Amino acid sequence: MVSTSTAENGVASPREKRAEYEFDLSGGRLCLDFVNTVSGRDTVPVEHLNTYADLVAWGLQTGDLSGAKAEALLREGRRSPKEAARILREVLRVREVLYRAFLAVAGGDEPRRADVDALNAALGRAMARARIEAEGAADACCGWCWDDDPYALDRPLWPVLRSAAELLTSDEASRVRVCDAETCQWLFIDTSRNRSRRWCDMKVCGNRAKAQRHYRKMKAGA
Repeated sequence: MVSTSTAENGVASPREKRAEYEFDLSGGRLCLDFVNTVSGRDTVPVEHLNTYADLVAWGLQTGDLSGAKAEALLREGRRSPKEAARILREVLRVREVLYRAFLAVAGGDEPRRADVDALNAALGRAMARARIEAEGAADACCGWCWDDDPYALDRPLWPVLRSAAELLTSDEASRVRVCDAETCQWLFIDTSRNRSRRWCDMKVCGNRAKAQRHYRKMKAGA
């Protein structure tokens, strides 16, 4: 049953939203998993970030938001629904910038200057929220953390942008691939030794492609 606040503002609890959709995290990097929150881009696109609550559920499922932080963001989203809707539109705009940039990289090209500029602008806003925190660990004295601002509705996007910047400036950028399945087009990191991975998920797209090939062979034989 959908609560009144969910129906009016599109902002439910993380538990409610997770029951509706479990995000796929097979991209290999946080930024690619984020880009993959749309299915079937070249066929029949299916959007999985339809409300601000979906965005919070995304951060919760990836582990970048704690339960308490997610609940705080949802409360703020219910308090300021227009701002939450604006943030969601901005997040989706940035996601498409990332998609175009990584799609170019996967094809062996450079991202468009306009997309790089847009990414830099978003990255600057996100990294202004980054902090170094003492951890006292044996292998490192400090670690990264983010501002604990309960009113920062764009908080789920910050680690995505940092992940994107790290990937685009690393040697791993050459391993970004596009799923070979005709109805998928998700992005992923090819971690195979001979760089021959073709599908984002062998159990899903790989098996589906094999089944389609088998069907076509059987049909041709008949």
